[in-house]
Amino acid sequence: MSGFWTPAPTLIAGPCVVESDAVNLAVAAQLAELQAKLGLRVVYKASFDKANRSRAGAARGPGIDEGLAALRRVRDETGLPVLTDVHEVWQVEPAAAAVDALQIPAFLCRQTDLLDAVGRTGRPVNIKKGQWMAPEEMKGAAEKVRTAGGGDVAVTERGTAFGYGDLVVDMRGFERLRSATGAIVLFDATHAAQQPGRGANGASGGVREHVPALLMAAAAAGADGFFLETHPDPAAAPSDSATMWPSARLEELVERALAVWHAAREGRTVQRA
Repeated sequence: MSGFWTPAPTLIAGPCVVESDAVNLAVAAQLAELQAKLGLRVVYKASFDKANRSRAGAARGPGIDEGLAALRRVRDETGLPVLTDVHEVWQVEPAAAAVDALQIPAFLCRQTDLLDAVGRTGRPVNIKKGQWMAPEEMKGAAEKVRTAGGGDVAVTERGTAFGYGDLVVDMRGFERLRSATGAIVLFDATHAAQQPGRGANGASGGVREHVPALLMAAAAAGADGFFLETHPDPAAAPSDSATMWPSARLEELVERALAVWHAAREGRTVQRA
């Protein structure tokens, strides 16, 4: 599956966690239409398990068997490639057999055994940058995957911890990440708008209204592609509802980001490691 990640704009999008077929397939159908209309590549993302919740009773998803089956139905119905998180080594092999690409959550980006396991599958890998890490520190994460045999690596910026319960995005970081890792660099605009631990009952809060400005800035600053969690009814989403982007407003947002992305690259060549 060489060449899964490319410097042409790719959009990773979907609900935070696998939900009902009604929600999963409705979002996926819209994303397939968006891909055809705007001419960008779309990868559907949803997690079968959100193991890094802030509270014991928080929604985690349907689990690996039901979740992977649901993701297969998304791919069969729409033809979109599918991406999902893995949190533990034992999950890697069954997930790799069911989906097109694997993702390492930000909190786990230094877990050597997990990075090694996803690298050995040969599947494309997206590593989310830890909220506490400088761009240059992600070189080691990318090297772990490649050393294990994974040659197709992307790295996703999702903000850096700023004080307590807030994140900030340093727009210089995209070129720094690219130079340090030699990987495609994506930007997660919805998680970058989070305020960890500041939602109800200790859950992650956030300010959805910041998503467009962050996305446009990243498109101009050098991100190769975008990551947006989206939902038909964000208030009803079981995870990350505060920053989930409404699917009814997704096309307009992505169209604007693409216009900025192309305008920023007119007449110049982006230097890559």
